[in-house]
Amino acid sequence: MPSMKPGAPVQVKDGALRRLALRASIMGRRLAIFSEDLGAVRAPGFGAVAAVFLGVTGLYGVALGGHTMTVVDGVGQPLGFAIDNIDVKGNHETSEIDILQTLWGTGAQSLLSLDPGAARQALEAMPWIEKASVAKVYPDRVAIDLAERKPFALWQNGQELFIVDRDGRPIVPFGADRFSNLPLVVGTGAETHAAEFLDQLEVLPELRARVRAYIRVGGRRWDLRLDNGVTVRLPEEQPVEAAAEVARMDREEGLLSRDIAAVDMRIEDRMVIKLTPDAVVRRNAALKARQKLIARSEKDKPV
Repeated sequence: MPSMKPGAPVQVKDGALRRLALRASIMGRRLAIFSEDLGAVRAPGFGAVAAVFLGVTGLYGVALGGHTMTVVDGVGQPLGFAIDNIDVKGNHETSEIDILQTLWGTGAQSLLSLDPGAARQALEAMPWIEKASVAKVYPDRVAIDLAERKPFALWQNGQELFIVDRDGRPIVPFGADRFSNLPLVVGTGAETHAAEFLDQLEVLPELRARVRAYIRVGGRRWDLRLDNGVTVRLPEEQPVEAAAEVARMDREEGLLSRDIAAVDMRIEDRMVIKLTPDAVVRRNAALKARQKLIARSEKDKPV
């Protein structure tokens, strides 16, 4: 190892350390000259450089080892910058405990080490949180303001059931009874097309109140499953107009209260009614009885 002469600059490979060492060397020289001007003993240039260099090297090692936050917290907490108060606003579905755990998960224990941007990203990764803002309030407070996603519908995809927002983005799996009154949409693509279709059906409040499930068929059209089990099959084009015709027939003729299984509106200018199995049996029995009556009346006619 080459010997170092007092006052000689330290040779370091790393660019940042080289600049720091050079500055330390200059400071050491200036300190020595200042001491000499005061009549003090001239301090060895190497000693000043070594002290500063060792300090810089230590901090650089701490940063490389990923311990910067720990060191900063170790300094900040005794000075009164420890995070002692956290104010949370805007949370309705997200518990404060989960919010605090997420904040502590960033590793910060004091305001000095807290990165608001990293904390915001961690909070916005939580299921219910749409947007978050995190602000430091010195000396010991963190202010968190949240905007949560709003549940719009329940989406059944195969055997899975999710709570989704208006855009169809799944929030969390369904598991709370208090969301059971949300509209149920079923099938692939139902989650992303539901909002537009349900908004259009607002003009038919009586019919919509009876719908228990909106079923997306073939990614193109909708079926309505009503509260009495009747299925209304709507066409791909002008589905709301077709639904309005069904609502009119129900209002005037009591269509949906009859013993039917489905109302098919997919054929233009035609309504096809499908009876329930029991209704089919009764209908066939009535037809046979009618045919017997006709045959008997024909037999009893005088020749």
